[in-house]
Amino acid sequence: MASMSTILPLCLSLLLFQVSIAQYSFGGSPLQSPRGFRGDQESRQQCRFEHLAALEATHQQRSEAGFTEYYNTEARNDFRCAGVSVRRLVVESKGLVLPMYANAHKLVYIIQGRGVFGMALPGCPETFQSVQSPFEQQMATTGEAQSTTQKLVDEHQQLHQFHQGDLIAVPAGVVHWLYNNGDSPVVAFTVIDTNNNANQLDPKRREFFLAGKPRRWQQQLYSYQAEQQSSNQNIFAGFSLDLLSEALGVSKQTALRLQGLNDRRGAIIRVEHGLQALQPSFQAEPVREEQAQAYLPTEQQQPTWSQGGGACGQRNGLDEIMCAFKSRKNINNPQSSDIFNPRGGRITRTNSQNFPILNIIQMSATRTVLHNNALLTPHWTVNAHTVMYVTAGQGRIQVVDHRGRSVFDGELHQQQILLIPQNFAVAVKARREGFAWVSFKTNHNAVDSQIAGKASILCALPVDVVANAYRLSREESRRVKFNRGDEVAVFAPRSRQQQYAEWQINEE
Repeated sequence: MASMSTILPLCLSLLLFQVSIAQYSFGGSPLQSPRGFRGDQESRQQCRFEHLAALEATHQQRSEAGFTEYYNTEARNDFRCAGVSVRRLVVESKGLVLPMYANAHKLVYIIQGRGVFGMALPGCPETFQSVQSPFEQQMATTGEAQSTTQKLVDEHQQLHQFHQGDLIAVPAGVVHWLYNNGDSPVVAFTVIDTNNNANQLDPKRREFFLAGKPRRWQQQLYSYQAEQQSSNQNIFAGFSLDLLSEALGVSKQTALRLQGLNDRRGAIIRVEHGLQALQPSFQAEPVREEQAQAYLPTEQQQPTWSQGGGACGQRNGLDEIMCAFKSRKNINNPQSSDIFNPRGGRITRTNSQNFPILNIIQMSATRTVLHNNALLTPHWTVNAHTVMYVTAGQGRIQVVDHRGRSVFDGELHQQQILLIPQNFAVAVKARREGFAWVSFKTNHNAVDSQIAGKASILCALPVDVVANAYRLSREESRRVKFNRGDEVAVFAPRSRQQQYAEWQINEE
């Protein structure tokens, strides 16, 4: 029999091995990204990003309780090369987005409204359970013998409340659904990253529905033709009735209903009497013992990704990572801002450091709010493409490529999107009404390199390097380095008098 001195080092070795594997799978350095351009040489040559364009929704597909808006990104060379696709959902009150899964990771930003969403993570237990006591069973089934055990009424995985400003992370291949339990419509913007290594199918966004007969707009890849409506079915429709009824243990009539061949409600259906599901709630009176048994998890049913034990037959936490991850984070709260300038605005960053599930998703997001005429410092993103979605106001955007040419110089307003390729320099200036947007980035820990202001590239260069590189005097070089040296990223607007005084100094 092995001694404890032998078993303990073995357990530690296995633990360290699993930790190193976990770190490797999560991507390691923030400057590395487990994604890349997939395609032939001809497709690579097409990725020149010479002319960027602000896009608006081009088509709207109605469902029973809402609609989906399409931005036709598949027709744009820049979006195809970046490997991102977007949608905008509007879900009416009591509307349910049917369960589905996608071929790549997805980020969902809640622009408006509140509700409930759920995800069915493979291997994780159904920790919400409702049971009937023997007395309740006897009352419900008169004439039958009293049961000595509790009867399971329902069980499912944990549900999550969402509100305006929440960012929801959905891993590839994971079934998810969304329900609007509020009085106003839910508006959600989704971005899917098809170039991520989690997707091994093709560069096209593919969504697999488990119910209904969703109608959607489709477009041939690498084609600039207008989108056309296509008829789709859920995945059950592809199986034979015999096999489906046998696999689920139901009648052929029930299996036929699951296939939804005659369902015309679309991808967003209405739940007339409201959705009934297990959700803990705050109660004014003390919880009775039988009420406390209605909602589990118990200690024996803690969330786990795998059902097996950890190293040396005990759980070490590594196999509980996925089930225990929080899948939503609010990025609208001003109190959680990472950068704040009272006269300029604020920036809230969400990455794998403060939202760990993004280690899996390999995407991140940043919300920026600029006040009247404020400026976001010129910068570039070192390790990610960026999709800007405008939530309010109006602003001017300038994007410059590696040749020093302007590839976009124009105005963006609410509900428009713009793709900014990796390493392209961009500057943003708000108009009089202010400007707010969310940037979705194709790296879990996106790094921005700022050109001006504190902690910027210019501040990192010696004065003599700046002077000789731009043929400036040492005094002029100091102004270039330090005139915005007391502000970080978000710059307050400067008055005309201040700008005129600086111009006079420079002229002298």
